[in-house]
Amino acid sequence: MSDTAATDALRGLLWGAVGVTAFGLTLPMTRLVVPVMDPVFVGLGRAVIAALAAAVLLVLSRSPWPERQEWPALAVVAAGVVLGFPVLSAMAMQSVPASHGGVVLGLLPLATALASVVFNRERPSPGFWLTAAAGAALVVFYAGGADLGRLSTGDLLLLGATVSAAVGYAVGGRLSKHMGGWRVICWALVLSLPFIVVPAWRYAPVDLASVSMEQWAAFGYLALVSQLAGFFFWNRGLALGGVARVSQVQLLQPFVTLVGATTILGEAWGVRDLAFAALVVASVGLNRRTAIARR
Repeated sequence: MSDTAATDALRGLLWGAVGVTAFGLTLPMTRLVVPVMDPVFVGLGRAVIAALAAAVLLVLSRSPWPERQEWPALAVVAAGVVLGFPVLSAMAMQSVPASHGGVVLGLLPLATALASVVFNRERPSPGFWLTAAAGAALVVFYAGGADLGRLSTGDLLLLGATVSAAVGYAVGGRLSKHMGGWRVICWALVLSLPFIVVPAWRYAPVDLASVSMEQWAAFGYLALVSQLAGFFFWNRGLALGGVARVSQVQLLQPFVTLVGATTILGEAWGVRDLAFAALVVASVGLNRRTAIARR
């Protein structure tokens, strides 16, 4: 790897780490609001608010319209990270703890790498796959090993959310190389807006007074950070360091979620969690040293 490529890879990992930190609090925030909000509204309502903010940013920056050939890819991004992941993860948070959900989503880096091979024609080395699989295996074992063989409805919804996000990340990372990371998510949100306004309105809370200020603040975080600002950093990282490599930073996301679950929801974790965090960090460090060819 050349000095320039190594620098870009490191910068990509750092940008990606900021995005992962933002995304890591998504499940605790979602878990906080689903008792008083329908999961469809949580998923789509946050996207409506983010889309309105995105439209303002695009107008103020005088961003050009995407090229004709970019619209299909933006539609894939929208389907994955504006529709699929938010709604499915919100539905899952009705039945499983945020800490459990965060660990299951630890499979997302491997899924994103696989999606990148399909959509971006990246060619990771055997060493990459070995370290990525090791990190994913650590996460699965952490989640309960054989117990994951009896998947609950919440687990299935989380796996669906994982696939949705992986495809959206892979395609969004490719678009970010020439559109800019923040423009990709902004245009994906604006593209989605006509299709999500009506269902979001239909499933909105009837009694707004029943939602506490803390829950409205959590919903605001989901809209403006999880659905918008976090992608500014994440897509930038994917564009700089490559989707397959930077996606492995997401192995740290379950532990961000654990801290958030404790702080926000009071869910407990202990020494075992810290031990697995250290092992996952080690797998990410080893993964960064492996080769990935880009066509």
